[in-house]
Amino acid sequence: TLNSVWIPISQAISDMRRNSLAKAVEVLESARPYELGMGPDSCSYWANYIRGEAYLKAHEGQKAASEYQRILDNRGVDPANPIYALSRVGLARAYSLQGDNTKARTAYQDFFATWKDADPDVPVFKQAKAEYAKLQ
Repeated sequence: TLNSVWIPISQAISDMRRNSLAKAVEVLESARPYELGMGPDSCSYWANYIRGEAYLKAHEGQKAASEYQRILDNRGVDPANPIYALSRVGLARAYSLQGDNTKARTAYQDFFATWKDADPDVPVFKQAKAEYAKLQ
């Protein structure tokens, strides 16, 4: 899985930093057979999450929402993974990008409920609160 999953995931993150978003999505194709699984031959939520982030950065809200929703629909894969909770923020941002503020608000509220005991100074939490406030 190193060549099919983890190297492509690392490459996709690097591509995103260089704003090569289509390339980031393309390089993750080799990880598809290993998505949403557990164990040594899988990548849990990582490929879906990175792909969702690339789509979000490319302003492709519907595709981003689809990746985040796949994670949320498969919680049993890795229930303690923080990417699961972060996918709620990604989904909210994707809905917001699509102009669906009702679904965006609901996704943010779900994130806040999940992280209700989190440190309020965590940057992603503060950013999500600010984004949510703009939807009101």
